[in-house]
Amino acid sequence: MKDVTMHPPSSTRRQLLGAGLGLGLTGLAPLAAQADEKYPSRPITLVVPFPPGGSVDIMARQYSEPLARALGVPIVVENRPGAGGSVASLSVARAKPDGYTLVASSQSSHLANPLTQPKVGYDPVKDFENITILGRLPNALVVHASLPIRNVQEFIDYAKKNPGKLNYGSGGTGSMGQLNVEMFKAVTGVQTTHIPYRGGSPLITAVLANEVQFILDNLVIMLPHVQAGKVRALAVASEQRLPQLPDVPTLAEVGYPQLNLSSWTGLAAPGGTPAPIVQTLYKAVRQAATSPALVASLNERGVIPPEEMPPAAFEKMMAERLARFGEVVRKAGITAE
Repeated sequence: MKDVTMHPPSSTRRQLLGAGLGLGLTGLAPLAAQADEKYPSRPITLVVPFPPGGSVDIMARQYSEPLARALGVPIVVENRPGAGGSVASLSVARAKPDGYTLVASSQSSHLANPLTQPKVGYDPVKDFENITILGRLPNALVVHASLPIRNVQEFIDYAKKNPGKLNYGSGGTGSMGQLNVEMFKAVTGVQTTHIPYRGGSPLITAVLANEVQFILDNLVIMLPHVQAGKVRALAVASEQRLPQLPDVPTLAEVGYPQLNLSSWTGLAAPGGTPAPIVQTLYKAVRQAATSPALVASLNERGVIPPEEMPPAAFEKMMAERLARFGEVVRKAGITAE
């Protein structure tokens, strides 16, 4: 599925440092002339490694219009689902490093898959120019409304009194939803049973039907159902409480700061993309990300607008997450199907 956002022209690799990238973000003139007169000169394809309608797809489409305006060329959003995001990610890693093929990266495609799929075929850091984050998606510990549980401590107590009786769901074996819960189990000592589903839509259906009693996954997919009272959010993984759920504490507030890790969606180019092109793309994202209209749209969807994070800082964060979740994967013996 393709979505072409067209706008008329209007008025890094890792060696790029944040201080130099933070300049020249004001104004509406296309950024191409500020870095490389030859880039961009034609449409850019932004690959989404998942089907339409998911959180990564929504994020990519939120950015397509403001990025097109900032860069002065059309942005073509193209969905290429398969193998939990690995198929498209591998194709972008092998694409010509000229800045015209990008990928909307995520913790699924650039963290969970490389850790749990032995033959994934790409290194999420070495094989990409990881430009910056597009937004953070808070995770939430969500339980079915029928459970007699109102907070995290009650959940832990209930799980320990009923070992193995609580089922949790995820979007698949080796998905971030599984990794999040396995880290939760390692920290709290609870025992629960994993039931994998094939993607977010069947997972939502399973949670609402009480086939699984809880998840620790992206809040974006469950927020409408939390607000409708069909499920209950016990805590969120976020730096601060969310305006949509002001009464729900963060995991740090309830004593588990090590679990207070929000998910992210980012922008990446093939490894070897020239530094000036990476710089141009970084500036375009920052110009888009600070526009009031996009900030309001992201907030409405439960997405935390991105902080300024240059490529070097982005890859440092990625490396830290890979190390932390890599330990979880090894201890739990998780291998994707």
